[in-house]
Amino acid sequence: MFYKTLLSKFTLIDRQNGSIPNDLMSGLTVALALVPEAVAFAFIAGISPIVGLYGAFMMGFITSIFGGRPGMISGATGALAVVMVDLVKEGEVIGGEGSGLQFLFATIILAGVFQILAGVFRLGKFVRMIPQSVMMGFVNGLAIVIFISQIGMFKVHGSFIEGQSLFIMLGLVALTMGIMFFLPKLTKNFPAALAGILVVSLIVIFGGIQTETVASFIKNGGGDGIQAGLPTFDVPAIDLNWKAFQFMLPYALILAAIGLIESLMTLTLVDELTDTRGSANRECVAQGGANMVNGFFGGMGGCAMIGQSIINVNSGGRGRLSGLVASLALLSFILFGASVIEQIPIAALVGVMFMVVIGTFAWSSFRIIRKIPLSDAFVLIAVSALTVIFDLAIAVISGVIISALVFSWENAIRIRARKSVKEDGTKVYNIWGVLFFGSVQVFMQKFDPKNDPEQVEIDFIESKVQDHSGVEALIKVIEKYNEVGKKVQLTHLSPDCIRLLRKVNPDFEKYIKTDVDDPRYYVVTEAFD
Repeated sequence: MFYKTLLSKFTLIDRQNGSIPNDLMSGLTVALALVPEAVAFAFIAGISPIVGLYGAFMMGFITSIFGGRPGMISGATGALAVVMVDLVKEGEVIGGEGSGLQFLFATIILAGVFQILAGVFRLGKFVRMIPQSVMMGFVNGLAIVIFISQIGMFKVHGSFIEGQSLFIMLGLVALTMGIMFFLPKLTKNFPAALAGILVVSLIVIFGGIQTETVASFIKNGGGDGIQAGLPTFDVPAIDLNWKAFQFMLPYALILAAIGLIESLMTLTLVDELTDTRGSANRECVAQGGANMVNGFFGGMGGCAMIGQSIINVNSGGRGRLSGLVASLALLSFILFGASVIEQIPIAALVGVMFMVVIGTFAWSSFRIIRKIPLSDAFVLIAVSALTVIFDLAIAVISGVIISALVFSWENAIRIRARKSVKEDGTKVYNIWGVLFFGSVQVFMQKFDPKNDPEQVEIDFIESKVQDHSGVEALIKVIEKYNEVGKKVQLTHLSPDCIRLLRKVNPDFEKYIKTDVDDPRYYVVTEAFD
């Protein structure tokens, strides 16, 4: 199952959905944007920048080959970094100085195991249960988070730059955004993001303009640079005992959950942008494998990156080659091109990410928010706010729970019972709606055992008994009719409900009428995996 999920339908170069030149150019563009992001997230987590860069390389390399869909970019992310900072700090307290990073690596390995299990047991399908209002809230909240993270690029030693330096940086940001906006109107043969980075970089380098660069950004954060060698294999140096496992387990579960939620929702978004369909379960396995490799080779781990994925898709990168080029280019920067990459102005990269924010935000939500149901509007706003205030996992889970409660309430009050009488005097209750834990009380109020005739039939041809609570409610209705000496029969029950009734009490078999044309009920589960 593991290898079947990981290796099925593998195509490195798909000429039908993209081209090699586009994948090469878009991959290079993404690699340039990955550098400051990986460094910034490493600083957030309180670890060395090279750990973040290694993490971005290994995540991107493995998921680009084995991931659930072409064109999606993975790397070190802020959503995981904000969890890692506490993990590293507490690890230092438990294991002593230097142990925090080792606990991080070990926890990333454990999180990877959980993610692989999620894919092997085909849990990725549950991403289809995320409502559209949650998706819109997710992209809006994430756009705001990306925007806020870029505001931090305007700081030096914790303070915002001022005066001429600020105006120069704002001008360069605006120039980058302008190039990205107007160039596609002239030609689409060259990625607009890459053009913006190159033009602004050349202006700064050859024009002698003093502004923040990747080198100064790393220096201001306390780093020494991005020059390093290849990542090497090493088992995390911790005492693996029950106490250490108890410490790592909750962090591993949180990291695995956040990583999978962000990755699968990014996958869904890229599906919509490209009008294609990826494999959620395969993505779970690839993400888990990449995080395990990170733990053994000194990377901070990560997940899918919505900003870089959008840059890649908008730059023409639709194949797996684009992600592979991005990761290999990032590695070449680490090994050989540090001096060149460090000269790139931060303003150019901020301008690219601002355009990502504009492209990511669901501006249509302003137009439709008064037209959609109030509950959906509330969920959209709540998910956006929770994504900014807390993190993606809390926001999405809260949105799904709210939507599920609203759905349950609406279905609970919509169950109906149409009443009719046959020629032989039998009273028929035609049930319409879903009988489940939320609707059992309303369901039981539909019947009148004392005043009903001697023969009663409850027809479920337009209904379905969904859970054990529904079965119990049905049993109670039968018992009430039995108490007054009246006969009741159940028709058109689904096979699963019949099995439940027989399992709860075999004596209820006599109340099930089977000499009718029963429809067949099928549940779609695996057809779209």
